[in-house]
Order: sequence, then structure tokens, then C-alpha cells
Amino acid sequence: MLAIVAPGQGAQTPGFLAPWLAEPVLADRFNWLSAAAGIDLVHYGTEADAETIRDTAVAQPLLVAAGLVAALALFPSSSDAFSRAGVVAGHSVGELTAAAGTGVISAEAAMILVRERGNAMAAASAVTPTSMTAVVGGDRDEVLAALKTHGLTPANNNGSGQVAAAGTVEQLAALAADPPRRTRLVPLSVAGAFHTHHMEPAVAHLARLTRGVSTGDPRTKLLSNADGAVVSDGREFLNRMVTQVANPVRWDLCMETMAALGVTGLLELPPSGTLTGIAKRNLKGVELFSLNTPDQLDDARTFCDNHAPESD
Repeated sequence: MLAIVAPGQGAQTPGFLAPWLAEPVLADRFNWLSAAAGIDLVHYGTEADAETIRDTAVAQPLLVAAGLVAALALFPSSSDAFSRAGVVAGHSVGELTAAAGTGVISAEAAMILVRERGNAMAAASAVTPTSMTAVVGGDRDEVLAALKTHGLTPANNNGSGQVAAAGTVEQLAALAADPPRRTRLVPLSVAGAFHTHHMEPAVAHLARLTRGVSTGDPRTKLLSNADGAVVSDGREFLNRMVTQVANPVRWDLCMETMAALGVTGLLELPPSGTLTGIAKRNLKGVELFSLNTPDQLDDARTFCDNHAPESD
């Protein structure tokens, strides 16, 4: 069984869109998605520096657009983009990529929503200086206890060996000064304490907007970050995405569901590497493919064929 996954914020790097824009058809698609999002994806994806694309309002549209265009390049048409996958999931903002790829919402609706999501989360982040730090290694119970001690939220539960702590800059500094045993702390390229109570204003804004969004039911198994469950109702998935903005991402549970479903191959859409790295530690025996540039497309199609043959 093939799993297709879409990364979340922090995966972006300067210039990562440049190879995709060399293809005229894909460049046209980026221009269209730029218009839908009201942001110059071409500029930010090719010329902007790391600090600029760290901005939530910039990073999130870049990530969703990159995943959608790569899916379009990988499969014959947008309507079949994810249809050969046995299961699809996105990490945090990657859930919008997954929702559009499986037909829950249109690509244009995804870009409008990611614009509003990014702007609302950036505004919420501006109220109090907050951020996130990956806590790598250590004993899970000790890590969670340390986060609680410092008033931090385990905002991303990414399986064995990695939990993302989120909170105020002062709380994260206190954790850095007193880290749990046998851990390595890695500040994340994000501009706020996402998936915590700090994001409640963004949830209220998105809840109002999404009441007017048309939805369809997903064309394949679609996993929710809330609990790793397969969600078959499009409206329910959209509602879950909204509330997820202020609640922890349970990617660990998403991977447990993939394992239970019998996933044999996992392909990560660009900018890839984060989720395949996590899967390498948690989904033993599953073949992995990180798609980052168009020159990998033929190999990626072969990978998909090996795990989702046409006869399936």
C-alpha cells in the first residue's frame, strides 16, 4: 500500500521552488495558485531568504502550493493526483495539501484557506513572542514531564525520539537551560507556538470562513492529525483541520494507523525529508521516497507503481 504525505511548516528552505519553476506548465500552475493565495509564490520560493520564508503568512502558502504542484506533476491529472494512494496524510498545514489532493476541497479553496490560516496564525503569534523547539531523543515520559514543568505544550508528537515543544520564548529558553537527559534541542523555523492555546484567535477566524466552503468526501483514506483516525466525511475533516490549529499534532498516531493499514511505501511531497526522516525511525521496513525536484519524477512514479500497481 502506498502512503502519500505532505510536510508542515519548517520544511521550507530558500530557493526550493526553483527547479519546479523551470518547467513551463508547472510555472503556470504556481502563477495561478499565487493569484488564488494573493502572494507571489515565485518570488518567495526562489529569491527570498530563510528569515523571510520563516514568516507564517509566507511559509504556509509556499508549502501547500509546492505539494499540490508536485502531485500534479507526479500523476496524470489533478483529479487522479492522490487516487492511487492507499492512504494520505498531511502534517499540520500539510493537511490542507492532503485535503485538496483527495478532493475534500479544491486547490483554489486550499490556497485561500492557507492564506487566511497563515495570516491569522501570524497575527496570533504577534500577541506574545512564541516559538517551537524539537526535543530529540531522551525518555518520552521525562521529556513530557520537563515540558509540563516549564509550561510548554507537546505541540507535535512525532513518534519515538521527537516531540516539538511550543510556548513563549521565555519558556523555551528555560527548557534550553535545563533540558531533559540525553536530549538534543533544535529550534524550529517557525514564528509562533502553533497547535497551542496561543492560536485560539486563528481558530475562531477560520471557523467563520469554512462555513462557506464547499466540500466533498475524500477519494481515498485520509488521516486526521487529531488522533490518526481515517476520516471519510469531507466536512468533518475540514472542521478537524480548523480546530487542529490550536491542538497538538498526533503524527505518531497517524503513523500507527499507516502501519495498521499495511503501508509498504511512503512518498513525501516537497519540500521533503522531515516526514521520511521521522518514518525511518518509526515505520521499520517501509520503503521511503523523498520527492524534492522534477528530475526525480520518473523514479517517483516507479516507486508508486511498486506500491500501488494499476490493478489495485
